[in-house]
Amino acid sequence: MGRLKMQPGIKAIEEEPEDYENTISDRDKAALGCMINTEIGAVLAVMRRNVRWGGRYMSGDDQLEHTLIQSLKALRRQIFSLQHSWHAVNPAVYLQPFLDVIRSDETGAQITGVALSSLYKILTLDVLDLNTVNVEDMNLDTALRLFLETFRLPGESQKIQRVLEAFSERYYEQSPQILANKDAALLLSYSLIMLNTDQHNVQVKKKMTEEDFIRNNRHINGGNDLPREFLSELYDSICKNEIRTIPDQSAAFPEMNPSRWIDLMHKSKKTAPFILSDSKSHLDRDMFAVMSGPTIAAISVVFDHAEVEDVFQTCIDGFLAVAKISACHHLEDVLDDLVVSLCKFTTLLNPSSAEEPVLAFGDDAKARMATITVFTIANRYGDFIRAGWRNILDCILKLHKLGLLPARVASDAADDSELSSEPGHGKPLTNSLSNAHMPAVSTPRRSSGLMGRFSQLLSLDTEEPRLQPTEQQLAAHQRTLQTIQKCHIDSIFTESKFLQSDSLLHLARALIWAAGRPPKGNSSPEDEDTAVFCLELLIAITLNNRDRIVILWQGVYEHIAGIVQTTAMPCALVEKAVFGLLRICQRLLPYKENLADDLLRSLQLVLKLDARVADAYCEQITQEVSRLVKANASHIRSQMGWKTITSLLSITARYPEASEVGFDALLFIMSDGINLMPANFTTCVEAARQFAESRVAHADRSIRALDLMSGSIGCLTQWAQEAREAMGEMEAAKTCQDIGEMWLRLVQGLRKVCLDQREDVRNHALLSLQMCLTGVDQVNIQHGLWLQCFDMVIFTVLDDLLEISQGHTQKDFRNMEGTLVLALKLLSKVFLQLLPELSQVTTFCKLWLGVLSRMEKYVKVKVRGKKNEKLQELVPELLKNILIVMKTKGVLVQRSALGGDSLWELTWLHVNIIAPSLQSEVFPDQDSEQKHENCGENEETG
Repeated sequence: MGRLKMQPGIKAIEEEPEDYENTISDRDKAALGCMINTEIGAVLAVMRRNVRWGGRYMSGDDQLEHTLIQSLKALRRQIFSLQHSWHAVNPAVYLQPFLDVIRSDETGAQITGVALSSLYKILTLDVLDLNTVNVEDMNLDTALRLFLETFRLPGESQKIQRVLEAFSERYYEQSPQILANKDAALLLSYSLIMLNTDQHNVQVKKKMTEEDFIRNNRHINGGNDLPREFLSELYDSICKNEIRTIPDQSAAFPEMNPSRWIDLMHKSKKTAPFILSDSKSHLDRDMFAVMSGPTIAAISVVFDHAEVEDVFQTCIDGFLAVAKISACHHLEDVLDDLVVSLCKFTTLLNPSSAEEPVLAFGDDAKARMATITVFTIANRYGDFIRAGWRNILDCILKLHKLGLLPARVASDAADDSELSSEPGHGKPLTNSLSNAHMPAVSTPRRSSGLMGRFSQLLSLDTEEPRLQPTEQQLAAHQRTLQTIQKCHIDSIFTESKFLQSDSLLHLARALIWAAGRPPKGNSSPEDEDTAVFCLELLIAITLNNRDRIVILWQGVYEHIAGIVQTTAMPCALVEKAVFGLLRICQRLLPYKENLADDLLRSLQLVLKLDARVADAYCEQITQEVSRLVKANASHIRSQMGWKTITSLLSITARYPEASEVGFDALLFIMSDGINLMPANFTTCVEAARQFAESRVAHADRSIRALDLMSGSIGCLTQWAQEAREAMGEMEAAKTCQDIGEMWLRLVQGLRKVCLDQREDVRNHALLSLQMCLTGVDQVNIQHGLWLQCFDMVIFTVLDDLLEISQGHTQKDFRNMEGTLVLALKLLSKVFLQLLPELSQVTTFCKLWLGVLSRMEKYVKVKVRGKKNEKLQELVPELLKNILIVMKTKGVLVQRSALGGDSLWELTWLHVNIIAPSLQSEVFPDQDSEQKHENCGENEETG
């Protein structure tokens, strides 16, 4: 008949061959009997201590005892009588009494638990086959611990010897490296048990020394000594870590000591249903993902109901271990769930019913530990937090409302140098409250940071009576402040540059979400304070992540745009938005050339500010724009970017308190042409024109603005020359055409200033215009542009000045006569300079008639009701000079008979109206011939 073999762990009852008995030695049989006897004693002992079983069923009379007890005692009597015929015994014989105890309804949980434990040990330790005990590659002390901790060693010396002989034989078979034979293993095992008793029994007063132990084990290794290092190592191991036999069966759970871990690992390698994991740990992530939820929930339940700080700390260690494993496997959802669970324990998200939440927080050790843990996770494993940032920010906002955050929590790394010189910054928080006075608990207060909060604790209000704080209150405040310091909340933002991109984006979105919608006038101060604080944090992480600004920029810009475009009155939020935007641009332009246009385009939001908001912050805005320009002029290259900058500077021309700073920035750009370029030429000229027309400052500044405009002609000349030298003919021609368009915009701007009411500004503008019209020989302005210039600039300015002189009083425009004289001289000089070129164009006659018609109007003009003598003298003189030059250049000559030359006839038609004597003065020969012809005609008629 075959016999059943119980496999360790779980599974199997397998049929064994009849010769199985040959596999069990006599020593093994003795050990098996001792093992079962030990487990029977354990079950009977717990039943004897039980009140119900000990009083009713354990009467001392075998006939009156319960059948469960009788079966256990009967098995004990049979054990050693059966030890030489184990192979013939059905396992049910020695397992059945334990199974009956387990199945009985009369046994309580404690007795059932001990019986289960005994049954488990018999099966798991393979009592039926000691050959399965695996001590391979173990040190002797570790193997002995593992063996002795599985059962209670019997008291009889013969039984102990048989058990140890079985162990020694097994150990020598699997680990023969040092020991010469199994007898050496047996003697050394006895010696270790004696050393264990000597070192850890309190009744032994004189302890065995290392030398004593080595001396006692001389010549036991086949007549030789064992290595001294080997024995010393065994001695130290036993002294430091006691060999414990099986614990009291009434205990709930045995201690999981190193030996048990070793045993567990060895069994895991042998147990059939389990998969041996390789070093790559393929299943770890999926297994932990399944376990994490219940694990967090279980730890949370214990943490919630615990009342002892040691248990708190154990739970916190568990939370941190979950966070570490989650981060290791990139389980973002698990980490988010953990953060949500922990935030609930901080009490910061709960509606506060306490009069003084700071005191309540300081008195709640669980809340403080949870808070530190939340921020520890945020700082250590922030890379893998996603939705959890919202809960973390809720906690931060609550601390902010309570005034418990460090003053610089929203600062960025680059502020260190700026703030290091300010008093109070960078100093550690004072922790001493020994001599402090704290205000009454019920007194409401606001503060801007830890130092502000701390100072409030030390202040006394003389107008209202206050209660002296108790020692307990002082201690609670101290604990609160120390807790916040340990959280290192500012590191979340100052170190955000190390966060992974996804986590950083979720942090930014959480800040925008926490800030809420921009307030529309009816929001509470608390809501605005929250929005301002969140915006500060958002700006801080933006500045700290300049290398990854592309990730954040769209969300940051849209948030700031929403604030700027919906705010109609000055407030802290719009101020923070505007200056935060300017600061971002100022700091990031040098590093992000590919994003420069987007950054500068965002400044157009400033141009969209409500008038009341713009008026309130104009001076500060101008100062920031000026700093931006002076620091980053070389990094602004696009036309759009310069258009935005110059538009901001142009607006300041209307504000007395800001115009000087704005003009200084424009001066920086245009002076000497250092920062002038084709991309910003037109917009800078337009900005200079607005400063020239501005009357919020002295006229001297307007004249300086005009000088900037006229001085820019040198840049046009330089660019044209460089184009001809460095480019091909066609490309250079295209560049010169573009330069000509810039020049036309320049003279058009000057034309507008020529109509200024202030005489000195008006006249200086005319002189500047003349300089720009006559100083472009090297630019090679095309004929078409010159004709446009005459129509749109020169003729227009003369017509407008003439209209002003006749339609406005002397009070509005003083000394217009002088201005008209300058305008006529400009016309004459420019026309004469361009005469050789323009006389070749087909429309020259039209241009010349335009000149003559303006002179005709000016000679007839009446200023304040009467003709001006200066003009009446000047016009014929200028006209005569022009006619002489035209005659000399061969432009004005009679080319055909009367009626066939329109230029000649039309010229004298207008000239004779202006000054009839000019023809005879300029063309005396033609005049005498004309007289001779007239005489001949008269004689024929007579």
